Amino acid sequence: MADAHGKHHDYHLVDPSPWPVVGSIGAFILAIGAVVYFKTPFFIAGDDVTPHSFPWIMLAGFAIVFYTMFGWWSDVLREGRKGDHTPVVQLHLRYGMLLFIASEVMFFVAWFWAFFDASLFPGEAIQATRTAFTGGHWPPQGIEVFDPWHIPLINTLILLASGTTVTWAHHALQHGDKKGLKQGLALTVVLGLIFTALQAYEYHHAAFSFGGSIYGSTFFMATGFHGFHVIVGTIFLAICLIRAINDGFDAKQHFGFEAAAWYWHFVDVVWLFLFASIYIWGGHGGVIHHG
Repeated sequence: MADAHGKHHDYHLVDPSPWPVVGSIGAFILAIGAVVYFKTPFFIAGDDVTPHSFPWIMLAGFAIVFYTMFGWWSDVLREGRKGDHTPVVQLHLRYGMLLFIASEVMFFVAWFWAFFDASLFPGEAIQATRTAFTGGHWPPQGIEVFDPWHIPLINTLILLASGTTVTWAHHALQHGDKKGLKQGLALTVVLGLIFTALQAYEYHHAAFSFGGSIYGSTFFMATGFHGFHVIVGTIFLAICLIRAINDGFDAKQHFGFEAAAWYWHFVDVVWLFLFASIYIWGGHGGVIHHG
């Protein structure tokens, strides 16, 4: 009789979970808070520049979303340790991660589309909006572009090196080399932090702003969105490093690490397209900023 209630399939039927509801509430609060924060005038009229719009609602939404992520993924890890992640379940987890990366690809397609539309047809950008004046050519008049063979090239080499170190960590894990796993992950995290620091330095010294022209808007949206993904990927890999230190992976079951490695390689590939199209091609013929 007891065998009749046993598990006779390879699928995992999850226990009742509060996280979908909690996460939805957090996302709703985050969205409403962002709208309120961005729509409220930031400065009082006149010479008084005292801010009177505070992002407390948005921050509360962020907190709930982060709490949901921590709790939900903790449950997934516990399910894996209990043996609920059968080969079939692991396959479906991989499908889910691949579909997520595919959705991220479409995000970047939008930013690339905006950049190429403005750069290939600069005359039309004049008619689209007066604030997007290009002077009929690309880069727009008055824009001093970055030297692609300076910080952008260094960051390219850093990301290529990080792709090598995360692959080293993956192979070390597959061969039971836990020391190599930790070293590879640690180096990848450090390289990710260096990339972010150099990107922030580059932004700080930019000779153009986000709202000054269509060039600045498309440049910062594309590269900034990528920079956000680098930060997320670095956090992802740092958590994997903590799990590796605590002996949380083995050679047969380590999907969490694989997902992080896939995500990181995706970030690497996107940067190569950004470097080639926006920094090199998109800035060709422009005045190089040497500040």
